[in-house]
Amino acid sequence: MKIGEQLRAVRISMKLTQEQVAEDIHVSRQTISNWENNRSYPDIISVIKLSDLYNISLDQLLKGDQDMIKHLNESTDIVSSNKKLIIISLANVFLFLFMILCNKMIASNTIVMGCVMIAAVLCMTTLFYQIIRKF
Repeated sequence: MKIGEQLRAVRISMKLTQEQVAEDIHVSRQTISNWENNRSYPDIISVIKLSDLYNISLDQLLKGDQDMIKHLNESTDIVSSNKKLIIISLANVFLFLFMILCNKMIASNTIVMGCVMIAAVLCMTTLFYQIIRKF
């Protein structure tokens, strides 16, 4: 059973409204609706609060919904996220050093200049994307 279906069933069996649940765990009613309709997943803190509120174990709440487990794994994998950020940051530093050290060669060859500019834009875009994902 998907976690959204399970959350709705437990909430209804406890005779609670989405508004009441939202107030108890400090989120909006729309957030509860999105979770119950499988449009989004709760974060790990919210899952713990829901488990406490509904008086069901985390194991019972999470088992059976592989998508939710995958979402939690991805959102809590700090090592992988930091590794990507470090690699992209190093690529930006090396590209910057290359541009400084080889500025005469880059300036005299339009093809090399174009390639370096494309690489710079891709590196910076990837870096900003990784930084934004952390928030």
